[in-house]
Amino acid sequence: MLRYTLMRLGIFVGCFVVVWGLVYSGVVPRGLGDSNGMWVLLLSLVISAPISFVVLRKERDRASEQIVQKVDRVKANLDANRSQEDVADDAARTQGAS
Repeated sequence: MLRYTLMRLGIFVGCFVVVWGLVYSGVVPRGLGDSNGMWVLLLSLVISAPISFVVLRKERDRASEQIVQKVDRVKANLDANRSQEDVADDAARTQGAS
């Protein structure tokens, strides 16, 4: 998961540098007034999102498999805890009835 996040961040930073260069060289128009930094940031996000979606498909699938495995483990632990509580509860009721 960390690897995917770092790769995604790298793509964003690369897009940010390219957009920043294009804006300051005059190829892409600047933002209005003091909004130039926000313009570069938003444009970088819009450009990096589809690139990340296509380029990082395999890495995203690996990360989602890891998340699914962790969720399944947590669910199994919760079920095991529930069954232990049920057994203890049943034992206490049986002793109380005697």
